[in-house]
Amino acid sequence: MPDTPVVFAIIILLLPMMYLFLAAPAFLLVSLEIPSVARLLRAMFNGYFVALIGAGVIGVIAVAVTGHLGLSLSIGLIVAFSALSRRWFLRQMDERINHRDTSNTGATRQLRQLHWGGMLANAVQLIVVLACIPSFATASS
Repeated sequence: MPDTPVVFAIIILLLPMMYLFLAAPAFLLVSLEIPSVARLLRAMFNGYFVALIGAGVIGVIAVAVTGHLGLSLSIGLIVAFSALSRRWFLRQMDERINHRDTSNTGATRQLRQLHWGGMLANAVQLIVVLACIPSFATASS
């Protein structure tokens, strides 16, 4: 039977990933040329990264306390990747949003590509975490 902190860490890590997985495709239905839509998309990704980093830190601590250092390191890698990705991703979005405001049509296309890339990166992380659940469960027994 898995340790409660391990299950807790997995669930709390999956919550922001599932949120973005379900919420981000809705932005495919609207034009990113609308300034408020582009800012809302940026805010959603910012919230996702902050929530994922926070959830990951809580998960790392919860799992490390139980002595599962390998699992703790794995979650820590997700946190590190998210922290580095957040800085780069939001900077890229800001550049595209600012260029789009100056009537650069290529910037809107690039903003959409960032949107697709963010959804893809999240989906890959989500699949990896879901695929590792059986090994997480057996690691704690």
